[in-house]
Amino acid sequence: MKMPPTHQTEIYHPPILSSQDRGWNNILVEQFQSPPGEATCHYGDEHAICMSLAPRPVRFLQVKGGRTHISLYGKGDISITPAKMPFFARWDGEDHYLQIRIASRFIQSVAREALAMNSDQLELLPEFRTRDPQIEAIGMMLLTELKQENLGGRLYIESLANVLAVHLLRQYAATKPRLSVYEGGLPERQLLQVLDYINDHLDQDIKLADLAALLDMSQFHFSHQFKQAIDTTPYQYLLQQRIERAKQLLKQTDKSIIDIAFLCGFNSHSHLSKQFRQLTGMTPKAFRATY
Repeated sequence: MKMPPTHQTEIYHPPILSSQDRGWNNILVEQFQSPPGEATCHYGDEHAICMSLAPRPVRFLQVKGGRTHISLYGKGDISITPAKMPFFARWDGEDHYLQIRIASRFIQSVAREALAMNSDQLELLPEFRTRDPQIEAIGMMLLTELKQENLGGRLYIESLANVLAVHLLRQYAATKPRLSVYEGGLPERQLLQVLDYINDHLDQDIKLADLAALLDMSQFHFSHQFKQAIDTTPYQYLLQQRIERAKQLLKQTDKSIIDIAFLCGFNSHSHLSKQFRQLTGMTPKAFRATY
């Protein structure tokens, strides 16, 4: 799903990087570098997070929610603008920042399914300038994935989007959710059901929503209980299994490495080689040569 268009007036500077055509559901991530200027934005169906990447602080004037704020924004500083809230900004130096826009419908579904909140009365509060280590960490992981240009990895992006949504609801919602604690992880029967599904679909683009739907759970609770059960995230497990399948094919067949990449769910020879080297310390070609 592509993110919906937004109303924005400024001397437009296109993003350096964008996830617009990556097939990332419910979240749009873009990196910008803009000269001094001003902008008026109104995101109707998305909550917007801006995180400064500027090497030196930039002076900003912001107006939103009927309030005005003026201060220096340095690397890691974050502002949050809820959906439907008009926003004006003026900055007097070259600005470098990451913008994350997350669909309000997605936030509502996470509120309802993962946190048992009344999504009809959901309200996020604006933030002009704050530090939030968890948002900063998620933002940098999203930026790293954006730079790598991997067409796969949707399971990873969906996991990050869910963690970000829950964090926003816990920390920035007008009404705080009741926190539920789930201990013990997935029961063995459910865990085996998920592991079998992953094994049977390694060559496909497995989504977090697919795995959670198998057990009729929210994506957030599924991820949490999966990790409790086997001490690794769904994405990490999927990646490990794809590499194991690649090892088998490299040892037992004479298929080309590009064919093996596709059979194991990677989108290119280089994508397989990069992940293979990270997990095994050698390239697929070098691994095959040892057998």
